[in-house]
Amino acid sequence: MRARSIDRDFDGFRELYPFDSHFLQLGGLRYHYLDEGQGDPIVLLHGNPTWSFYYRHMIKDLRAGYRVIAPDHMGCGFSDKPQIYDYRLDRHIINLEALISHLGLNRITLVMHDWGGPIGMGYAARHSENVKRLVFLNTVAFWSPRIPMILRICRIPFLGGFTIRGLNLFALIATYVACHNRERMTRNVRAGYLLPYDSYRNRIAHLRFVQDIPVNSSHPSYSSLRAIEDSLPRFRNHPILIIWGEGDPVFVPALLDDWTRWFPEASVKRNPDAGHYVLEDAYERIIPWVREFLEQNPV
Repeated sequence: MRARSIDRDFDGFRELYPFDSHFLQLGGLRYHYLDEGQGDPIVLLHGNPTWSFYYRHMIKDLRAGYRVIAPDHMGCGFSDKPQIYDYRLDRHIINLEALISHLGLNRITLVMHDWGGPIGMGYAARHSENVKRLVFLNTVAFWSPRIPMILRICRIPFLGGFTIRGLNLFALIATYVACHNRERMTRNVRAGYLLPYDSYRNRIAHLRFVQDIPVNSSHPSYSSLRAIEDSLPRFRNHPILIIWGEGDPVFVPALLDDWTRWFPEASVKRNPDAGHYVLEDAYERIIPWVREFLEQNPV
């Protein structure tokens, strides 16, 4: 999918997402990213089925004092959506490596949500000297047997393709259940989340991300995730902030317990009134927490 005239997609979108688009060519495909502000680089990594739109409030705030980079993983947001592509964890990490190298980013801070955790920590595992601070938002970067039944169902051949790509139920239902504060999910905000995923073809990555969950050791991405997990002890002395929406039916509180075992010295902020889209639910609290964390831990 090529870039749209995004200020004409629906009334109010430009106000919600007032950023200039940038593209990096990767093997003939366009990899979309935002690059706002100046200062220490902060890289914001989204998950599935969102895109850089998820971070819009944080970008607007942090660009006053920081250089904020927010890519759309290939197949997501305003990046191209190839139908034949290696939509695996390793490939997403390689794409992120290419972007960070292209932009010459040094001493970076990673902010990670959902699939952004494995992708970001995959980069960190390979370039630990270039990563100085870590912020986790309802994500993992280690293998867990806790795979919710809904995700297992979506992996069933044909059924997953029909529901996720054909009916758009994965992204659509997420706009209703992933955000606990329903008044936040206005008509325009919901339209913003769904905007890049307006056809069967454009929802290819939603299905491929679900299929790339390594449910067992025979999965192609299992060894990659285990390698990321093995790297985690190297980051125990890094400044780490963990922000958690406790009403998340997928990234359940037990996964937060796993994080605190990996990083017992991390600062943890629990949000009992927030769900999976924790930043959407509680950005007024979260953004000041992140700013305070950055100021207290200069690179």
